[in-house]
Amino acid sequence: MRSYNQYCSMARALDLVGDRWILLIVRELLTQGPCRFSDLRRGLPGIASNLLADRLRDMESTGLIARHDEPPPVAATLISLTDRGRDLGGVVRELTRWGAPLMVVPPDEDAFRVHWFSLPLRHLCRDSAPDEPTSVVRLGDLGDGCDIIADRGRIDVRPCSTERRPDATITAPPQVFVALFTAAVPLQKALTMGLAVDGSVAALERVLPGRTDD
Repeated sequence: MRSYNQYCSMARALDLVGDRWILLIVRELLTQGPCRFSDLRRGLPGIASNLLADRLRDMESTGLIARHDEPPPVAATLISLTDRGRDLGGVVRELTRWGAPLMVVPPDEDAFRVHWFSLPLRHLCRDSAPDEPTSVVRLGDLGDGCDIIADRGRIDVRPCSTERRPDATITAPPQVFVALFTAAVPLQKALTMGLAVDGSVAALERVLPGRTDD
């Protein structure tokens, strides 16, 4: 791990998290929660296994992550953020917000994972029907997706779980997801652009941000 050798808090922070892939590893652990090496690898297309192992060793040595062995039925070593690592959540959130205008047109060669929407959705979605029973909208599926949970005026976004039964499951091209959840297009327009809704349309409408046709 190289150092800027500057007595400055920003430089010192970048000494630890400025190497390529480190903040994206943090993104994955914030999004997925504690996970296996193979789960991280699937969420980071383009990284070689040996480079991921190197980055994880660096992050462990600087106190950003920890590993622990889970007993059966999990029976695996899980990687998770420490308190110090979770403190990077604000940095990741601001980078996500700052980069949002760059998401208008996705390059054809860019990889895409549905669960990458988890972090921005926590700030984009709203519960417009707080008096209604809890509802769940699923983006993607159990293999790659997230659940938007609306409950008494609050929004939570979590990895998909078999313990939750979604009221609606939606799929769409990535640029349509971005347009819909940033209120760039209304729901009816998104439906003509490739958005598919399986289940309650009202549940989806409940969590959408302010629409452009309001």
